[in-house]
Amino acid sequence: MILNQRGGIGLIFLLVMAVCLTVGPLVLHFGQRSHNELPLVVEEAFPLETEIVPGVAFASTLAEIMRHELDGTTGWRPNDVPLWGPSLMADNNSHRQLGIIQAVKESSRVLKDNLTKISSDSFDQQLVEADNLFRNDPEKFILPSAEGKYRAAVGLIDAYVEGLKSEPQTSSPLNLRNVEAIRLFQTWTDLLGDAHASLYKTREDDGSSIMPWVTDNYFYHAQGNAHVMYHLTKALRREYFKELAARPAVGKLFDEVADALGQAAVLKPFVVLDGGNASVMANHRRNLVVYMDEARQKMYSIREELDK
Repeated sequence: MILNQRGGIGLIFLLVMAVCLTVGPLVLHFGQRSHNELPLVVEEAFPLETEIVPGVAFASTLAEIMRHELDGTTGWRPNDVPLWGPSLMADNNSHRQLGIIQAVKESSRVLKDNLTKISSDSFDQQLVEADNLFRNDPEKFILPSAEGKYRAAVGLIDAYVEGLKSEPQTSSPLNLRNVEAIRLFQTWTDLLGDAHASLYKTREDDGSSIMPWVTDNYFYHAQGNAHVMYHLTKALRREYFKELAARPAVGKLFDEVADALGQAAVLKPFVVLDGGNASVMANHRRNLVVYMDEARQKMYSIREELDK
């Protein structure tokens, strides 16, 4: 009798494990696909027929990108328990979020240093504080927690947006100069260059082979970069709408950059494969780098056109 009970418990345990191993990856896969879609759609939130204060579209989109990560079903993952963090098992979204915060903090820096500041103008203090908070360790669990600092940064960006709308205005608006937009695209092309290196390389820096469980880390980190730049490119196009209406060729380049980044941001294979050049298996890192290199080349063209 005891043996039968033990056998029954063992069978139940094996069945539960089988269900977890089957259903778990499916839940994570489709949950991630859903999470990859940002609720804010720039064209709907800031229609062309509505006048906006310069800076509202860009800053609101920046805040919404981070709010979506913090308030999602699983929240901020890189500092969670090992099962959900960037080291073990369900780590795809963790690495994607590490790519997101990297692009957010660099975009926030340019917003503070260039897009809202000319020469001897003072820095917008809310953007200064938000930029500092975005630079906290994304894997820090407590003292301070990453979530707490990033949530405070989002609150400051929200306050910055309200200051743009107030009378009198208490926030520094976007100056909408071409030279400052060029600075942003320079920063983004640098990020895309780094992503290219990680997606295209065939060996680690020490010469060792890239392990299968590391391949997807590079993939999702780069995809996090693309996610941020996709939505912010849309927002920047809205901010520069009047300028781009007079320069349709540049506007078309903006659209092509956004299209390539948008494709990269939602590419979601069930398993990230790393097939060789002549293999029948896909190489998903190479698939992703095609879209990101397309965006980078078009950004170079935008920089050249804006510099004329």
